[in-house]
Amino acid sequence: MASENPPAGTPLAERASFADSKGKGVDMSEDQTSGGVEDAQTDGAAYRTGASMLRDSEYTVNVQLSDLQADPNNPLYSIKSFEELGLDEAVLRGLREMRFSRPSKIQERALPLLMANPPQNMIGQSQSGTGKTAAFVLNVLSRLDVSPGMINVPQALILAPSRELARQIVGVIQVMGSFIEGLKIATLVPMESNRNQPVEASLVVGTPGTVQDFIRKRLFNTQHVKVLVLDEADNMLDQQGLGDQCIRMKSSLPKTTQIVLFSATFPDSVVRYAHKFAPNANQLTLKHEELTVEGIKQLYLDCDSTEHKYEILVKFYGLLTIGSSIIFVKTRASAAEIERRMIDEGHTVVSLTGGVDGQKRDEVIDSFRKGTAKVLITTNVLARGIDVQTVSMVINYDIPELHAPDAGERVADPQTYLHRIGRTGRFGRVGVAVSFVSNKEEWTMLMDIQKYFGTDIMRVDSRDWDEVEDVVKKVIKPSAK
Repeated sequence: MASENPPAGTPLAERASFADSKGKGVDMSEDQTSGGVEDAQTDGAAYRTGASMLRDSEYTVNVQLSDLQADPNNPLYSIKSFEELGLDEAVLRGLREMRFSRPSKIQERALPLLMANPPQNMIGQSQSGTGKTAAFVLNVLSRLDVSPGMINVPQALILAPSRELARQIVGVIQVMGSFIEGLKIATLVPMESNRNQPVEASLVVGTPGTVQDFIRKRLFNTQHVKVLVLDEADNMLDQQGLGDQCIRMKSSLPKTTQIVLFSATFPDSVVRYAHKFAPNANQLTLKHEELTVEGIKQLYLDCDSTEHKYEILVKFYGLLTIGSSIIFVKTRASAAEIERRMIDEGHTVVSLTGGVDGQKRDEVIDSFRKGTAKVLITTNVLARGIDVQTVSMVINYDIPELHAPDAGERVADPQTYLHRIGRTGRFGRVGVAVSFVSNKEEWTMLMDIQKYFGTDIMRVDSRDWDEVEDVVKKVIKPSAK
């Protein structure tokens, strides 16, 4: 097997010019031999159809207004403090509770546009961890009527692609809205016990399929919904099934509903579709080169084979537990197998994939947030939006790729790479993202990702473990608490 690949530790330039192998290279996933589509599925992978926190001073938010005659640099379209927005004191108290002293760059530009009256649609893009969740939650809370006659009437709907992200958004709302008298929140996610009860809350957070199910059963009255938010919007509009559900949902809302789309990434093909979904929207964008997070040290290690990947991962365990770490793999079966092997060898790890039932998923993510479990193995189902501030390292055990079953070659997925590594380096902290490369196809995909973002992914020689430890510890030890 090793003869079909460059030797371990081969420099970037040499690997890039490595002659095309006659075979298929190392089989990346032994679980694909199990035969079943469910077993081999790329859990949470984006389809090929188009599919943290940065130091605030390192990027520029570009604003394109729906009113092309207006000047986006007008002071009316920017703020320097939350007080300038004329917020209710209860909301300001919630912001102080969250320790928001001043708006981030995305909030400076997004909030005046989001909260303008009459409401305007928005398509907003910013790096992971720059406060986009707080921005759309602030807008939603400011538009709710929580008078006695309206507290049980749904007035805002926030959609997220996963159960975990929906629960996390609810957590943000609960803190920011903790001083709002009469605020009621409904969480509509898969595998909950309230599937046959009518929605009686002013704010609804959920996943597209479950929310659509409530609407279909006439358990969710959408006649008074003022705001629809899609978090990780590119993923939902681009993914097969979710996009159709979002369209059906939107068609059930009043024509005057404000449509807000937020994500760290918006591929060009999705942007075109997003403008149809949210017509006449104000748009906030960043360049590809400004999307990667400054505080994240990006590395890669060469591995001889799939088994060598696992051996390197086990050697990494001591570094993984300095803070908290997330290991991203391609399939559910891979996650289960790595978890089993590491536990058998005496290591403490947990795994979470789309195949796990709801209550178990909640228990796993909650234990990870609390630090009871420090190493989490997962698929792309947790690549987006999840904010656990103690995460100091992300491992790309498998390079993220687009789900392209009919393609002749494997295709890199830069957007998912960005979302994955954005699980570390949150709120200005530092972090490390390490990618494992074991064959030419993986190397080519990583090189494509590097080129897309115009960034440098540093090679560390996997044969020199002292160097690996030195590089990683220099980054994560100062940030570990």
